[in-house]
Amino acid sequence: MKIVIPGGSGQIGTLLARHFHGRGDEVVVLSRSAGADSPWRNVAWDAATLGAWAVELDGADAAINLAGRSVNCRYNAANRHAMLASRVESTRVVGQAIAAAQRPPRVWLQASTATIYAHTFGEANDEFRGVIGGTEPDAPRRWRFSIEIASAWERALDEAATPQTRRVAMRSALTLSPDRGGIFDVLLGLVRCGLGGTCGNGRQYVSWIHDVDFIAAVEWLIAHDELAGAVNLSSPHPLPNAEFMRLLRAAWGARIGLPATRWMLEVGTWLMRTESELVLKSRRVVPRRLLDSGFEFRFPDWDAAARDLCRRWGGV
Repeated sequence: MKIVIPGGSGQIGTLLARHFHGRGDEVVVLSRSAGADSPWRNVAWDAATLGAWAVELDGADAAINLAGRSVNCRYNAANRHAMLASRVESTRVVGQAIAAAQRPPRVWLQASTATIYAHTFGEANDEFRGVIGGTEPDAPRRWRFSIEIASAWERALDEAATPQTRRVAMRSALTLSPDRGGIFDVLLGLVRCGLGGTCGNGRQYVSWIHDVDFIAAVEWLIAHDELAGAVNLSSPHPLPNAEFMRLLRAAWGARIGLPATRWMLEVGTWLMRTESELVLKSRRVVPRRLLDSGFEFRFPDWDAAARDLCRRWGGV
C-alpha cells in the first residue's frame, strides 16, 4: 500500500510511518521540515495551500492526516489561533487535494481527540451516547476552547467533498509509547524523580491507548470499510488518575510518589507554559465502535500496559 501521512513528523506520525515502512508499505510524510532524515520519503507542504505535494495523494491507498499545532502550551490568543487554524486549514486542504485527485485514496483517517467529550466522573462516553463537552457546570470556562477546536476540526472533515473516499475521525485518547519526549516519557520521568503521585483529587479519569493497540486500530480502520465517522481510539478500561499513577509507580518499582494538589498543578503548568486541563479534565472514554466491529486489544488494562511500556523504555 501507499500511505500518505500529512503532518506525520511528530511522535504519532513517526510511530505509524515506522510501522508501515517496516512492513514494506510505501510511506510518504508531508512535513514543513521535508529535509528530515528518515527511511521513508518526506515531502514539503505548508499545511494550508494546495501545492506540488497534492500529487502524492493521487493513487494513494490511505491518507492519515495528523497535522495540527501541539496543545501542550498556554492557551493565550496567539496559541489559540495557531491551534485552531492549523487543524482546520490542514484538514480543508487535504480534502481539496483528495477531491481533485483522479484516483483518490480509499480511506482518509483524520486526527481528532477524545477531549471532545464532556468532563465527567459518571458514565463513560462512547460514540453513540457520548456527551460533547463545553457546557459542563463543574468545568472551568477556559476548558471550552479544547471542545471548540475539536468540533471545528471534525466539521472541516465533514464538509470535505470526497464522495469516493471513506472518512474517519479518530477521537484518540493519550497515545502512550516508550519513545523519548512523548507523554509516557514525561509521566515516567515524574515517577523516576519521586513526583509521580496523585494529581489533584485523583478522581479524574484517564483515557489512554497503548502504542501497539493504536497502530493496530489504525490498520483496522484502514481495512474495515464499514467504519466511517467518529471512532474512539482508547483502551476499553479508563481509570482514575490516582489508580493510573499507582500502577505506573508499581510497574517501575517506585516506592513513593509525591502528590500534587490542584493549586500546585496550576502553578506548575503555568511555569511549564502548558495548561492544567491536560491533567485535571476527567476523560472517561470507551471504544464502542472498535469493540463492536470485532477489534481485540492486546493491552486493554493499564497494569499490563504500564509494565510493557516501562520494560521497553528501559530497553530490557
